[in-house]
Parts: sequence; C-alpha cells; structure tokens
Amino acid sequence: MNMSPHAALSAADALALRYGAEQAPTHGPWNEHIALLLSHRSIRGYRPNLLPEGTLETLIAAAQSAATSSNLQTWSVIAVTDPAKKAELAKLANNQKHIEQCPLFLVWVADVSRNQRLGAQERVELETMPYQETFLVAVIDAALAAQNAVVAAESLGLSTVYIGALRNHPQQVAKVVGLPQGAFGVFGMCIGYAAPTAANEVKPRLPQAVVLHHEIYDTAGEPEHRAAYDHLMAAFSARNEMTADTWTKRVINRMSKIAAMSGRDKMVAALHAMGFPLH
Repeated sequence: MNMSPHAALSAADALALRYGAEQAPTHGPWNEHIALLLSHRSIRGYRPNLLPEGTLETLIAAAQSAATSSNLQTWSVIAVTDPAKKAELAKLANNQKHIEQCPLFLVWVADVSRNQRLGAQERVELETMPYQETFLVAVIDAALAAQNAVVAAESLGLSTVYIGALRNHPQQVAKVVGLPQGAFGVFGMCIGYAAPTAANEVKPRLPQAVVLHHEIYDTAGEPEHRAAYDHLMAAFSARNEMTADTWTKRVINRMSKIAAMSGRDKMVAALHAMGFPLH
C-alpha cells in the first residue's frame, strides 16, 4: 500500500493546500512524514475491501507507541467488524453510514477500569481514581493513541474519520461494546479504503497567526484573519457542497444552541453513571 498522493507534494504546495496560497507560512525543514501529516483528510465513504492481515495489530502498535501520562496507559480500544454491531453504533451516531461501510471501526476508550482492577487485586485503594484529573488523563491518553493510529493508517494508504457522535449516547455505546464501569467511549474511528466518490480535498485551517502566539496570547488582527479564512472556507464549501459555507457560520451553528450538542449537554450525569465521579 502507498501513502496518499498528497503526501508527495512539495512543501510549498502542501502548505498552500492547508492554508490557502495567501496565508501559507514560509516552510522550514521538510520530509515525507511532515508531508503526510499535512495531507490528512476526513473521509466519509468507504469501499468494502478488507484490510490486509495484521493491519489492526500494526495500527495498535503505533497507538501504543504514543505518549501516555506516567505510563499509566489509561486507554483501551474496541475493534468492531461485525456488521450488526456497526449498524447499532451507526444508529447511535446520527446514522452515519460510513460506520457501516468501513471494514474496521474502532471505539477508543478512556479506561481507568483496568487500573481499578489492579488496585482491587493488590488490595490497595487508589485514592486518585474519582478525580477529574484522572479522567482527563485517560481522555488525553486515548486521543494521543488514536492520532498515532490515524497517522499509521494514512501512511499505509488507508483513510480515516473520527466519530465524535458516539458521545451522543455514551451509555448505549457502552452496552453495545460491553464496557465496564470506569470505561468511556471517547470517540469512534472509521478505517478503510476511500470510496471513489468520497470527497478528498484537504480542508483549509485557520491561519497560523490565529493559533500561534509568541510569549503571550495575542488577539491582534484576529477579526481580519477570520474574515480571510471565511472567504477561503466559502470557496472550499462551494466546491464540496457543504451547507455551512464559512467557519464563522459553522461555529455559530454548532455552539449557539444547546440542541446542537445532540444530548452531550447531559454528559456529566452519564459519566457519573458510568463510574466517573469527577470530584
């Protein structure tokens, strides 16, 4: 399998695709790995082709090579290939059909249950377990591991997309994949070969001047940079038939009404029920 053809672009071309020609930063050191990172796209359409034998294990080896706080390794992942189970998860995630299409669906789990079992077996009370910091560490661990898996998958010519909508119904997701108390599905991930009809254009990001600060947080020029980015995103949205044509509209659509959270406003109560007291 080969890397994405976008990964073979020059530094200048890759940066122009990611930021737009007018906002592209001056490139510095460059290699194929950086080019691969800049070529990332979320793909929402998959061919049914199975992955080569051993692919899952390779991706998990890459995931386990990510940083983990104090080597606590407070994450797990559930590999789902059963069509019926994928259909259940798709229904819980706003009926996203690519969950059913992809040959491999991963549920990434913030998991303190394993260390809870360790404490019980060793007859030691782990006093830090109920605290928000422990939960936060587990979520970060899961995210770092998952992103390593994404990079590994894309280096093999596979496509991916994160599925945050699993958090719409976290307790139901836990039932589908049999999570114990102290385990929470942070997000899902489709992995497979992109369908020919799947959009594959690199989506522009905010200019570096908006997210990169030197010495202190500085908002000077932010409205102007946002306006330029909205113009860039409007053109991208038109090419890709997206409804929210600017970044400003997307932020407002997703953050101005509680209904846009699709039930995630009740997350704290769900986490309490799933074994995360969050003191």
